[in-house]
Amino acid sequence: MHHLTLHVENGIATITLNRPEVYNAFNDPLSYELQDALKQAEKDATVRAVVLTGAGKAFSSGQDLKASMEAGTRSFSESLHKRYNPIIRGIRNMPKPVICKLNGVAAGAGCSLALACDIIIASETATLIEIFVNIALVLDSGSSYFLPRTLGYHRAFELATKATKLTAPEALQLGLVNKVVKPEELDAAVQAEAEFYANAPTKAIALMKKMLTKGMTEDLDTVLDYEAYCQEIAGRSADNKEGVTAFMEKRKPVFKGM
Repeated sequence: MHHLTLHVENGIATITLNRPEVYNAFNDPLSYELQDALKQAEKDATVRAVVLTGAGKAFSSGQDLKASMEAGTRSFSESLHKRYNPIIRGIRNMPKPVICKLNGVAAGAGCSLALACDIIIASETATLIEIFVNIALVLDSGSSYFLPRTLGYHRAFELATKATKLTAPEALQLGLVNKVVKPEELDAAVQAEAEFYANAPTKAIALMKKMLTKGMTEDLDTVLDYEAYCQEIAGRSADNKEGVTAFMEKRKPVFKGM
């Protein structure tokens, strides 16, 4: 991989977008490499948590417009179906928690990428902006799904149509990010979060990830049935047995993710 790095250590896969000279903007190669990296992290049985971040000062500035111009006329729809949508689905379908280490600006598709993650830990200097309207485009890569579900329609409409730049503290106040720390504390904060999930009951968390997504769109009866289905799976896991045994023995459980 030439446009990102994938590093696996102690159950944590760290994927770093690595085009800092263009604020980690997406060209075709980066899009496909990120798809591949997410697949590798999913298939690697040793990986129990994923961290997604950007090299340099930015998380991702979205689509590389210069690369788009050089590619000539192309189908926007086809580009989304082939390049961006598989990335968002890869994150949402990942049976492991995905932590966004928001180290800098996340704009356009970069903002969508951050919002698709399960946990967002941001540097105080990071910003989020749905910049599409500034070039007369619409939200894509899942932002029209995540924004209104997090913020409600009216605030989502305002952010989308005005391309309002949110600082990390503002995003925290709105509930768009989980935690904001000083820039020099970001590495440690994300590492602690990743270590927590790398030692958690991975199968149960994967099921809850699916359940919470379904809970945003399905009716109560459907959700109740799905909870029962997932609880049956979780209840037959090795980690459930370990959790119960540890509780009875009054010790901390050692989960294996199975």
